[in-house]
Amino acid sequence: MKNINILAKGLFMAVVAASMSLTSCKDEPDKYETASGKPTIHYIRCLSSEVEGRNEEAGTHHTNGELVTEAYPQSTLCLVGENLRSITQIYFNNLKAVMNSSYITDNTLIVDVPKNVPTEVTDKIYMITADKDTLDYDFHVVISAPVIANMECEYAKPGSEQTIFGQYMISDPNSPLTVWFKDKDDKDVKAEISYIAEDFTSVTFVIPENAAEGPVTIQSIYGTTTSNFRYMDTRGLMFDFDGKTGLAFDDHCWHGHSAKEDDYSLSGKYIQMGPATLDETAAWNDGDFSLEYWCGDWNNPQTYEGNGARLFDIVDFSKSEDMTLKFEMCIPSDNKWSAGAMQFIFAPTSAVTLSGNPDVYGNATAGANNTFFRTAADGGLDLPRALYRPWTATGSYDTGGKWITVSLPISSSFVYNFDGSGVSSTLSEEDFASLTIFLIGGGVNGTECTPIIKIDNIRAVPNK
Repeated sequence: MKNINILAKGLFMAVVAASMSLTSCKDEPDKYETASGKPTIHYIRCLSSEVEGRNEEAGTHHTNGELVTEAYPQSTLCLVGENLRSITQIYFNNLKAVMNSSYITDNTLIVDVPKNVPTEVTDKIYMITADKDTLDYDFHVVISAPVIANMECEYAKPGSEQTIFGQYMISDPNSPLTVWFKDKDDKDVKAEISYIAEDFTSVTFVIPENAAEGPVTIQSIYGTTTSNFRYMDTRGLMFDFDGKTGLAFDDHCWHGHSAKEDDYSLSGKYIQMGPATLDETAAWNDGDFSLEYWCGDWNNPQTYEGNGARLFDIVDFSKSEDMTLKFEMCIPSDNKWSAGAMQFIFAPTSAVTLSGNPDVYGNATAGANNTFFRTAADGGLDLPRALYRPWTATGSYDTGGKWITVSLPISSSFVYNFDGSGVSSTLSEEDFASLTIFLIGGGVNGTECTPIIKIDNIRAVPNK
């Protein structure tokens, strides 16, 4: 039976392809003629690569060509029947679909389910003909539970207004959308919603006063979703600049960086790049735009204790490919950023340490230097690094003086060299010993600027 089904699918796809080919080989291939009369729909097949089906056994999916009675938005469907060239308009519930006559024959019509969420749910496909007749066909558009992409600032203070972005943030009169945080006892606390985007791609709310570290849950009439990120996440926290969690940049590099605390503070102290002038190439200026943490101490042999710990001693980087580097960032609107790339460079003890003395494990180490993170052609090591340069999208960038969370997935972000070219090597666990952040070059030119970039809560967390 299974083989027969596979054969049927193959024959069906061949018939569709052949009918398309024959249509395009006519003397007037661009001419499409609408038919009169009424269409008949025998069944609908799904052409999308994978669509879940409610009528199948758990864990199974529809694959190319299978019969379906429901599908998700943006799924590609093939209506199979007779006289389908008589159809001039198609609606799924109350949403009009885009029709392309190149994909319509007398017996097949290929169309995508509209991506937006219907405001009137009838579980019908409506077909309007050239003769202005309207016919309907039973079909259910499956709306997903809320999809949570990211939160504007994961360290926003309780009582402040915040936004979560994603999809399907739908509030129904009979089942309003709800947002939940966790309190210190791991109990759910409800946030007050202030705004839901008309296209359901974001929800804005006030963080509950008793919200504590934990995931965020959003519930709609279509289901419940819990975020992969955690509010106030302390997992993998390397630098909070308050001495509560993680390490300090101070005195573990060439430049001692004093943490600041002022009206801009998000969660206590933070560290800052600038203000200083960057030319269009973002030329070398390590005094104002380089933040360094180089592990080790001045002992001989060198140890990695206390504030000199290797980063992989305090964070598990054994599966770094499944982790994301995150931090909070704030750029005042009067000090926009419009040149250079913020380079994030992890380095092993063989590339840089505080003193360069042999360590307690008998390993030779490299001392403080400013070449290890350059290209090999310039005496460096071609170390993989992330290049963060959001200003390239619009020519300049600021956060309006607000704090946002920046996320750099390690597997997809740490793929560059110092000059912006690609590297073929990847990071291993031992490479996560030290961290240098340097706003310089990166292979793109911008415009001269005097940026101020505030950074807090540098952490490496699991993607899921």
